[in-house]
Amino acid sequence: MTTTPTQTQTARTHPPTAGPPLWDRRFTLYFTSRAVSLLGDAMMPVAAALAVGALYGVSGVGFVLGTWTGTFVLLVLFGGVFADRFGARRMMIGADLVRVLTQGVLALAFFAGPPPFWLLLSMAALAGAAVAMFLPGANGMVPLVAREPQRANATLKTADALAHLLGPALAGLLIAVTSAGTVYAIDAGTFLLSALCLAFIRLAPADMPTETPTGADSSARRSSSLRRDLRQGWQEFRARTWMWAVILIWVGYGVLLFGPLVPLSSALVGARLGPNAYGLAVSFLGVGTVLGGLLAMRLRPARPLAAGTVAMALYTALPLCVALDAGLPVLLTGHVIGGGALAFWSVMWATSVQTHTPPAVLNRVTAYELAGSVSGIALGQILAGPATTLASPGRLLLVSAGACLAGCVALFATPAIRTLRRAAPTDGIKPGAPGGPPEE
Repeated sequence: MTTTPTQTQTARTHPPTAGPPLWDRRFTLYFTSRAVSLLGDAMMPVAAALAVGALYGVSGVGFVLGTWTGTFVLLVLFGGVFADRFGARRMMIGADLVRVLTQGVLALAFFAGPPPFWLLLSMAALAGAAVAMFLPGANGMVPLVAREPQRANATLKTADALAHLLGPALAGLLIAVTSAGTVYAIDAGTFLLSALCLAFIRLAPADMPTETPTGADSSARRSSSLRRDLRQGWQEFRARTWMWAVILIWVGYGVLLFGPLVPLSSALVGARLGPNAYGLAVSFLGVGTVLGGLLAMRLRPARPLAAGTVAMALYTALPLCVALDAGLPVLLTGHVIGGGALAFWSVMWATSVQTHTPPAVLNRVTAYELAGSVSGIALGQILAGPATTLASPGRLLLVSAGACLAGCVALFATPAIRTLRRAAPTDGIKPGAPGGPPEE
């Protein structure tokens, strides 16, 4: 198994006084890479809904998106292992290049005529596998390219929000005036630019992984090492009560809150105020996300997860305003509050994971966290439709609002979550690292 340096070693190699605190060359390249690829990601759901839906209907869209999500969930744990073994940057570049291929093939297929359904499914599976290789490393790269992980995470979250504001509108406009092939071609271009930016990032030699074993018995050793790496990642994840407890609650959130929220809200708001109103609400959700990210840049709470829990309690306003048939001004306000609350929590969570996990296993731990979170959301999306036969969408969203508050109570009631303190990035060996002080 390969290792990367502890945060202490990285801090000593790159003292905080050297260069700008955030926008140095490495973070600027990384931010550019993530921003352009996030814009491409944000365009894809609209492209799938409009382009694939026009050819193969709602079921076709569901199969394509489900194939993408299913492949991601199945492979993301291996993505964490490979990112720790071969290096997050290498895995991210490779994943970007695979997505250049998948989106480029689909662009050519749409330009040539209606693509066959098998091609859409196969490219969705390949793209989902690429994202499974990309995302664990994306989290692990942040401490390597930024001296202030919280500010970096908040900046990246703001870019994510802006991408989700601009991406869907851009995709819809391009499909209306050109074709779906144009959207897929631009998407391929964003991943190519992302790969180039990542390739130009120069990490310290100590940040690079060691070589993997070679020789006649290397295959058997890699197989054994793969199992060992997966087991070690699970042990590190399980050893942190605050981490697995949050993910356990987040699985419940996925099933009861995040998963059913979009299909139920779009149906209720669209039927009552029209589809334009729902689109406007989603845009205001993005506005709130930007505001939450900006707030997270400035506030540095001593107990980040406790502060994030307070913010998440405000997220209740989002499902509640839809369930209670609020007028448009209240509806938009609720989405701004919800977007800001979730963005603030996301920054507190990402920073806690990055600064309280040994760098050598950070990508694997991130993979377990992603697998748990996404599986809950996928299950909630699947169950949303059948649940409407048991209760009205409005009542189901009241359940979602109640689940949001109950989850916040559970977060506060867990001492390991409530008392986790912010890690000082230059205080030596961080909590939870080998040889370091115990975690809260």
